This record gives sequence, structure tokens and C-alpha cells, in this order.
Amino acid sequence: MARFHTLRVAEVDRLTDDSVALTLDVPPELRPEYRHAAGQHLTLRRTADGTEIRRTYSICSPAPGPGEDGPRTLRVGVRLVEGGAFSTYALKEIGAGDELEVMTPAGRFTLDPAPGLYAAVVGGSGITPVLSIVTTLLAREPAARFCLIRSDRTAASTMFLEEVADLKDRYPQRLQLVTVLSREEQQAGLPSGRLDEHRLTGLLPSLLPVAQVAGWFLCGPFGLVRGAERALRGLGVERTRVHQEIFHVDGSAAAAPASPAPARSTVTARLDGRGGTWPVREGESLLETVLRNRPDAPYACKGGVCGTCRALLVAGEVRMDRNFALEPEETEAGYVLACQSHPATERVELDFDR
Repeated sequence: MARFHTLRVAEVDRLTDDSVALTLDVPPELRPEYRHAAGQHLTLRRTADGTEIRRTYSICSPAPGPGEDGPRTLRVGVRLVEGGAFSTYALKEIGAGDELEVMTPAGRFTLDPAPGLYAAVVGGSGITPVLSIVTTLLAREPAARFCLIRSDRTAASTMFLEEVADLKDRYPQRLQLVTVLSREEQQAGLPSGRLDEHRLTGLLPSLLPVAQVAGWFLCGPFGLVRGAERALRGLGVERTRVHQEIFHVDGSAAAAPASPAPARSTVTARLDGRGGTWPVREGESLLETVLRNRPDAPYACKGGVCGTCRALLVAGEVRMDRNFALEPEETEAGYVLACQSHPATERVELDFDR
């Protein structure tokens, strides 16, 4: 069960003009709870003007090794979002010694180190979880190789530039690094411009043997991830080899078509071993109903992106407005995003523990 604990900020490193990396100290007694897989994320919480604000940020530090009880520190990357309540606070106010409320790690955009060739297409702050994945993989598995294709606006706006360069120096034969800048010409390398479906369809086969890649990791803005996904599908890559995480979806992204809701519905939810049944108010998502009665229900973005509120649909039917977090295999197995789900039957039952 996800829980919040208070962690102390050890360091704040300025990465670019609009991004920072926060290093958090993890005390010995909490290290087992913050043990994480490479690629997972943390939810940070604060209260401002009486309003609770939660935001999800990916862990960029490597995962603990098999013999470790958990991490001594955790590092996350935060990029400023225009008008962002938490990112503005992180860049302008947080300093070493401050304390933050941090949820235990979550997320399924992960890779267990194994031999083989892997690849990622990332944009902007999408490098954050992939940095953890690459670092962990290359350090633990000598028979693994990785091709990292990253897109940024300019060199000055590139997060973790030095960290990625250090990795390339450490593993020159096993890490292939390809950088594309959309708004700046490079002296060497690929021409500037966006990495869209058409460009990736031509580019990927020229960089690596696409069919031999054991796992593809796509992370960043909605347009980049969807374009890369379509390019890979066109190149014959199996769906099960493609993993994706979207950092931001604007309001123009399509939602599921609305369907008539029952006049009265109830939701039964099992959470941390305890269950309850409550009426769903008109227009409420199932998460909102559960939160009115169980404030400890897990959530972060409430936008269908992070997947923190994933639950198994045990009974009934729901309509999900948006889903940018669950893989097709998860929805086929019956999982839904509670923040985006509305009842389509009079009775709905969710299990957050499975």
C-alpha cells in the first residue's frame, strides 16, 4: 500500500534554467519502503492556501542492488511547467534541509536488468526515468546494450546533459547516444527538427536492428510518444516490446465518448485490506467517491497519466474518460484508472490491493 513519509532534501541541483534535480535523504528505517525498480516514480505532496497539491516525478537515480535493503538517497528531476503549482515551488523555494512529503515508489515503466539490446526514444524531461533504467541496466548486466535517442529543444534546455555524457564515457561500446535538437543546429550529428512518426520510421532502422531490440521505452510529451509508437508498429515491432510513459497531455487529447450513466450507482472498494460501499454522486469519478470516504486512496495526477490510482474492476462496468497510463494487457486483465472511471452500471466494485 502506498504511503507518504517526510523526507529531508539533501541537495538541489540546477540542471537548466527551468529544471532542477532534488536529492532526498532516506533514513535507514524507511529504506525498505522506498526500494524501487529502475523507471519508477515518486509522488510529492504539499498544501498551499488550504489546497492539497500532488505531483509525480520520476526517479533518475539507479535502483538499489539485489543485496541492498533500499536506497540511501532518491533523486528526481523537476521541470518548470507554466503556472505549475508544484514545479514553481520546487524551482523557486525548495532548498537543502527542507522537508517534503513523499509517497513510496510506484509505476510500471520499468526494466529488470537482463542481457540483450534495448532502446529508448525520449523527449525533454522524459529522460528522467530512462536515465535510471540505463544506469541500472549497464551497471548490473555486462551483456546488455542500450540505444538512447533523445530529443530536446536546445542544448541549453537539455536535462541531465552531464550525467548522460558520463554514462557514454563509462560505457562507450555498450551505450549508443543519438541527440536531436528541434530548435538548434548541431555541428555534428542529425539535422534539427522534431522526431515525428515519419522521421522515426526512416531513422530507427538506420541506427539499430529494430527487430532485435528486446524492449523499447518511450517517454515524454504525448505527441512524441504516440508518433514513436506508430512508427514502431509500422516497422513490425510487437506491442509487448513497447513500453511508454507520457508526462503531459493537453486538453485536446481525445477522451472516451460519453455514455448514459445509471440514475443511482454505488462503488464498493477494497483498500489496504478494508472495504466499504458508498453512493456515487452525479458527475463524480469513482476515485472522488472513494476519497470522500477513504482519504488514503492512492492518486497523484488525476489526469489519467501517472497510473497511481490503478484498481482492478471486480464487478460492474465503468466508462474511462482517458487512459494514458495502462498498457493494453492491463485493461484486458480488468484494470482501470479510478480517477477517470465513471459507473456504467448500478453497482461497481474495485480492488486497489491487487
